[in-house]
Amino acid sequence: MNDTAPYAADPTKSRGRLYAVSQSPSRSEFQRDRDRIIHSAAFRRLQYKTQVFLHHEGQHFRTRLTHTLEVSQMARSIARALRLNEDLAEAVALAHDLGHTPFGHAGERVLHQKMSEYGGFDHNMQAIRVVTRLENRYAEHDGLNLSWEALEGILKHNGPLVDEDDRPVGRYVHEWLPFGLYDIPASRDLMIASYASLEAQTAAIADDIAYNAHDIDDALRAGLLELRDLVDVPLVGPIVREVLARWPGIDRSRQAHEVQRRLITLAVEDVIETAETELAALMPQSAEDVRNAGRTLIHFSPAVAEAEQALKAFLFGRVYRSEAVMVPIRRSEEIVGDLFDRYLAGGDLPNRWGEAARAATTPADRARVIADFIAGMTDPYAEAEHARLFDGKGALG
Repeated sequence: MNDTAPYAADPTKSRGRLYAVSQSPSRSEFQRDRDRIIHSAAFRRLQYKTQVFLHHEGQHFRTRLTHTLEVSQMARSIARALRLNEDLAEAVALAHDLGHTPFGHAGERVLHQKMSEYGGFDHNMQAIRVVTRLENRYAEHDGLNLSWEALEGILKHNGPLVDEDDRPVGRYVHEWLPFGLYDIPASRDLMIASYASLEAQTAAIADDIAYNAHDIDDALRAGLLELRDLVDVPLVGPIVREVLARWPGIDRSRQAHEVQRRLITLAVEDVIETAETELAALMPQSAEDVRNAGRTLIHFSPAVAEAEQALKAFLFGRVYRSEAVMVPIRRSEEIVGDLFDRYLAGGDLPNRWGEAARAATTPADRARVIADFIAGMTDPYAEAEHARLFDGKGALG
């Protein structure tokens, strides 16, 4: 990419890959990362993994794949405006959900509980396991052999994991650090106490923007919300009022789309303006200056951040914890829990997973194989496995 800022990630100065590769005459290192992710089996499986509404509830609701593509588009747009490396921002965005379980966060909660004796389960770390160990397409190595910068961006999707004294930060203050954190195959130390590149920060904020706008859209489509329910909700309320006043007679779906696109535009433009202010104040001269800044540089302005948190709280109560969502989610939790228990008790795992489970020398190793296998399942495959193991009595039946 031409005309990038001095603080953008430079593919010609990458810290490399664990396994050396030949030079490509047509693609940069970060473009190769993007392509490896898109062609992975884990990426394809996102098509059949839940975002909020389970896959069988309708073909128009978002899946992990469509969510990922939307995050990628926003990440590229923000990166372009800030003169960052669009390819790295895109690669991190495309990979950020590769570790998600079937049935969305419900599956993750169950696996985290089931793995509590063995280091827990963290979908962000699972994405690292996918791209470094579990993908097995290449003849010479396991994993996708991504660049150091791509791995750093995936790992630090939510910022540093520890402080300079190696003490957990953020949500890890109250939870254990994710399993395998200090055993990640990479070309160099991933610097878990520093902040990630601006490209990775861009992918992270794009994830938040996509969640808010598109979960509103899906909730409207599902009939869990009406636009009138949003008129007093922070951030989105003023947009809804304007759309309803300007186009009171158009089809509801068009009104909803107008609200969605205006909400995305508002959030993206706020992030860009706020980041430009941060960068002007700090004046970083390299990507390393960004990592050592001591704070996230790409974020919402204080006013939008406060409103965005209030919007999330509204969605949590009215959508994510609504009975229409929670009834199938509770059933899906049963599926994941049943599968884990059956496999741990000696149920057969297919193909290479069965071989890996039999080769495990400790209960912890066997449990991790099972968690890896279940995490990689799509929603339909998990249901089919449950039906196979439990005489056709699927929990979602």
